[in-house]
Amino acid sequence: MTARLTDTPVLETARLILRAPQASDFEVFAPFVMSDRARYIGGGADKDIGHAWRVLAIITGHWHLRGFGSFVAEEKASGQPIGSMGPWFPGDWPEEELGWTIWTDTAEGKGYAFEAVTALRRHAYEVLGWSTAVSYIDPANARSRVLAERLGCRIDREAAKPLRDNEIDVWRHPAAEEIAA
Repeated sequence: MTARLTDTPVLETARLILRAPQASDFEVFAPFVMSDRARYIGGGADKDIGHAWRVLAIITGHWHLRGFGSFVAEEKASGQPIGSMGPWFPGDWPEEELGWTIWTDTAEGKGYAFEAVTALRRHAYEVLGWSTAVSYIDPANARSRVLAERLGCRIDREAAKPLRDNEIDVWRHPAAEEIAA
């Protein structure tokens, strides 16, 4: 038996299917979490496969606890999972966040995260009822900073930050009415 999050929406963009996480994603997800590519989100080369499994379980469990969560982006052309992104709001976060990760270097730089987050932001505003969102980004994460700017986000120096061991910037997404205009 394969358990599934059965009431999770499935969204589509031109090149992606955005769906609930599933156990089969672990094959692509685990190497990402255990690599230097995941250093800004609590992963890294010092992490093991058990850590990767727990992170996937956290992403999946968020759906159950909040009724929303990170989607897995699956490339339509190949059927391969390439990243996770979407609405995120852990119990100790001061605001709802839109987050993103691209799991493989072959999927990076192709505009997948921009395509997905644009659709997921619309979903957060129109379906979840959010009026705004933030993205918490390590100042050293140049790729995510560039994506935040491309999404129309600006650093919000007045916003509360989650308690973290490392420095983090709060990037404010344009409000729902600004996107609709």
